[in-house]
Amino acid sequence: MKIGIFGGSFDPVHQEHVRLVKAAIRKLGLDRVFVVPSYVAPHKTGGANASGDCRLGMAKLAFRNVPKAEVSDFEIASGGTSYTYLTVRHFAELFPDAGIYLLMGLDMLENFPEWKNPEDILARAQLAVALRGDLAMAPAAEAFSQRFGKELTLLPFRGKEVSSTQIRIELAFGRRPAALDGKVFSYLKKEGLYMRPAVLTALGRESAERRKHSFRVALMACERAKSLGIPEEKALLAAALHDCAKSVPLSSPLLAGFDIPQGIPAPVMHQFTGAYLAEHVYGVTDGEVLDAIRYHTSGRAGMGTLEKLIFLSDLLEQDRDFAGISKLRELFSRDLDACFLGSLALQIDHLRSKGGEICPLTEQAFEWEKRRQITKN
Repeated sequence: MKIGIFGGSFDPVHQEHVRLVKAAIRKLGLDRVFVVPSYVAPHKTGGANASGDCRLGMAKLAFRNVPKAEVSDFEIASGGTSYTYLTVRHFAELFPDAGIYLLMGLDMLENFPEWKNPEDILARAQLAVALRGDLAMAPAAEAFSQRFGKELTLLPFRGKEVSSTQIRIELAFGRRPAALDGKVFSYLKKEGLYMRPAVLTALGRESAERRKHSFRVALMACERAKSLGIPEEKALLAAALHDCAKSVPLSSPLLAGFDIPQGIPAPVMHQFTGAYLAEHVYGVTDGEVLDAIRYHTSGRAGMGTLEKLIFLSDLLEQDRDFAGISKLRELFSRDLDACFLGSLALQIDHLRSKGGEICPLTEQAFEWEKRRQITKN
């Protein structure tokens, strides 16, 4: 008997997950595959966005037409951090005479040496690895072989690049993600999973182009937030609402209680009105999110990490194009502070060369950040 184990957050489960399992059944001749949603994955800093019960429900719908696939609640029922070595041990004890394959994508293989008790896993299971997108297999496979002295089983499956983060953002923006099964999508809508009513209300007041921009900002911010230890919810909310007042005039009844700050250039005003709307109209109470909206155009002295993230995501999102942007994007991916300082310098130089008005907050932000980085180094 041959069984497969396929674990993950499945937050949410999507069609590439299903395609990988189908490919493994065909290639390996598996008799059964256990799909095991984690309770809390070790590499997730903020836990799953959807509850364990909801992710189990989604998985059962997604795999309903795969006869040999079974959704297991082992990790969710166990609670705590979900370690794969314990899951493999569990199924090895249930099926002592079975050949066990642990199914994974290339991204998981690259991190496998960092997992808890990887040797324990390999003592009971063979790794079956599917390629993902256009990533090369050789470096990860060679590193695995050198470290563990074992061979890998390769699956003839090159999955499409599907980001669970992007799916969650699409849902928050009211979109229908192409990577979701229809019944899973209906389930998500019924349960209100990943939906953000405040975001949808705010986006309804924006133009179609502004909504597209906000989506690109959210995608860039949320993808980078992972490595910065910023909860996705904060990054998503700040990015989605950062321009929520762009089309709202100061005369609008929505801004009836807004106090107009002095000495602020007109192109910068929407960041202050945006923070006001986010708090007083859309119900945002998180001070860090409000500050990220409030200073996303001008910057300010002493900006926090979330503020810098939204400032830079707004400036560098994929549809922007200006001299020096490639270097800034490269810095964004590895050194947020250096990217922030370089962006401020570029912004100030650009405004000076065009004779534009420079917001005092921007100059203060540049001087403060420059001193901070000199002191740090």
